Amino acid sequence: MSVVAACFPDADAPKTNVDMDQVAREYLFLELSMGLHDEAHVDAYFGPEEIRSEAAKAKLSLEEIDRRAADLAASLAGAADDPGRLSGLQQRLQALKTRIRMNQGETLPFDEESLLLFGAVAPDHDAAYFSAILEEIAALLPGKGNLPERIDAFRSAFKIPADRLPAVFDAAIAECRKRTLARIRLPAGESFTLEYVTDKPWSGYNWYKGNSRSLIQINTDLPTHIDRAVHLGCHEGYPGHHTYNALLEKNLVIDKGWLEYSLYPLFSAQSLIAEGSGNYGIDLAFPGDELIEFEKTALFPLAGLDPSEADRYYELLALLDKLEYAGNEAARDYLNGNMTREQAAQWLVDYQLSSPERAAQRTRFFDTYRSYVINYNLGKDMVQQYIERADADQDERWRRFEHLVSSPTSTADLQ
Repeated sequence: MSVVAACFPDADAPKTNVDMDQVAREYLFLELSMGLHDEAHVDAYFGPEEIRSEAAKAKLSLEEIDRRAADLAASLAGAADDPGRLSGLQQRLQALKTRIRMNQGETLPFDEESLLLFGAVAPDHDAAYFSAILEEIAALLPGKGNLPERIDAFRSAFKIPADRLPAVFDAAIAECRKRTLARIRLPAGESFTLEYVTDKPWSGYNWYKGNSRSLIQINTDLPTHIDRAVHLGCHEGYPGHHTYNALLEKNLVIDKGWLEYSLYPLFSAQSLIAEGSGNYGIDLAFPGDELIEFEKTALFPLAGLDPSEADRYYELLALLDKLEYAGNEAARDYLNGNMTREQAAQWLVDYQLSSPERAAQRTRFFDTYRSYVINYNLGKDMVQQYIERADADQDERWRRFEHLVSSPTSTADLQ
């Protein structure tokens, strides 16, 4: 696993006083200018509206953004300020310059791209690695037909009927929130709005609006299985993205005045922390068998599902989770030009056991978000190792998690 070294100034070099408020405003101006060229670039912004207006009026070219980003990074080289803040800004500027290169038509190898943007490179697994896991799954679900068909047939009994989605998701999110609030103090008045949408390349999304408010959208294009309710409730809400963004806003923007954190650049190392903590937050909020018990006793009745095969279903999910890195391999080979779209989709069917429909949706995600895919599985693994190091107990895990999602932690810090 490789990581980009943090851009700390030379310890022996003389320090200079830099107006960090002005630096932050220039940084926001450049990121918002980039957002005019790349609509996916800015995931959330809740800073001063006059900066957004200035960017819209200036309409900087990519070349101008790149030059000014380089000048801003140089001005930070000997700055006398919080090392974590300086490193975070340098990493963000590196990611910005990388996205400029990509928007100018430069195609980077998948691993180089993920390293420059997110500070990490995912491990490389061959087909044999996934085939060994597939053999375990085949033994769990014997029968006629190929394995993806057997899995799809088995999982069909665990689909949430469309008319029951709101009740199931409301109950799941309420439990995620209750468990998070028992461990983490969130800003007063925090809230979110939940919407159901279609025709998206993702299954769920949190759009952070500032003032501790989020819009959470759930994509209903494909069938939603019972396990997705808590997964999305934790990942998008508590203690995931909504919690993360609300704490960063409170602790860094409001309390410290670090204005740069009023903007979330999607293609940056912040996303590895966000996605990794969002996925790990499920295990943290529901340790051991607590998730299975909650779903069986609370969500299955709301969904009108029969829990008689639930234990085997959860065995299957645990094995399917081991196949998550197959998505990285499909993305890597597809984006590097070693697979066609059809071949990438077939790989996902063969080695991640996706349905053909979900595999096709996943290739759309690759088109839009590219190496971003590593943030979900590699990000979770890195966050888990960081939180659980030295056999930390549950109380210590929550303390470490809260620190992680409310401070300028970088990918390098997870090492």
